[in-house]
Amino acid sequence: MDKIQLKALAKINLGLDVLRRREDGYHEVKMIMQTISLCDELELRRTRQPGIQVRTNLPYLPTNENNLVYKAAKLLQDEFGMKEGVSIQLRKKIPVAAGMAGGSSDAAAVLWGMNRMYGFGLSRTALMERGVKLGADVPYCILRGTALAEGIGERLTALPPMPKCYLLIVKPGISVSTRFVYENLHANELRPEQHPDVDAMVQALKRKDLKALASGMGNILELVTVPAYPVIEEIRQCILKAGACGALMSGSGPTVFGIFDTQAKARKAVQAVRAAQLARQIYLTVPYNVRRQG
Repeated sequence: MDKIQLKALAKINLGLDVLRRREDGYHEVKMIMQTISLCDELELRRTRQPGIQVRTNLPYLPTNENNLVYKAAKLLQDEFGMKEGVSIQLRKKIPVAAGMAGGSSDAAAVLWGMNRMYGFGLSRTALMERGVKLGADVPYCILRGTALAEGIGERLTALPPMPKCYLLIVKPGISVSTRFVYENLHANELRPEQHPDVDAMVQALKRKDLKALASGMGNILELVTVPAYPVIEEIRQCILKAGACGALMSGSGPTVFGIFDTQAKARKAVQAVRAAQLARQIYLTVPYNVRRQG
């Protein structure tokens, strides 16, 4: 195989709780992750010339070791002592720095694609073990679908797929520092009632109850991000008024998503967000669910 084309899927957090800040500085989390059909596109090609070449459609993205796709390729090249090189063409469609794991998903796609193209023979579990070295979200981006993430995000349990619905994704024109959000959360000082009920969301998924799932969603990071960036709450309220079953900030923000039971309601919400001029990056998509064996 001389080349392979891949899709790197975006994710949203249906629920995100931070349990505590560990002594090593990492945070213990409990999250429900969901891949969606919005994706980046990658093409990997073998090259006779050693090394890694990265090209992208966005001129401000790094194409060296500061890009996760480069790091993912180098991780496997170093481990297997590759003499051949690889050329990576990355077409970004997932909003950058949006709380949607775009970079992590791109890295996951490179690990999966190189494993197949070069015949390394690594299992999905083995790829996930390598992925966590690149970032806490990378193992999930290899797994995909609906999953409960615990630990620092690397302990994953597959969940029943999300019920059929439509998703509105809205990314306002601001950037949010994940580091800023976590440093100002003060996780060990939060009251019990401030934590979202992630277990109740898991039960709603098992019952395939979309409205209970959507109405019970929660993201504890909103406690920090929303006061700092009020436009996030403006977008959420706009989506809810347009008929969403529920709306939430994804990850550390600033992206907000809404869940709709009909496409007509979702399209109405698109027009409402545009009319309010709250954001330019607006996407209408659906959950991406994978079929699990067993």
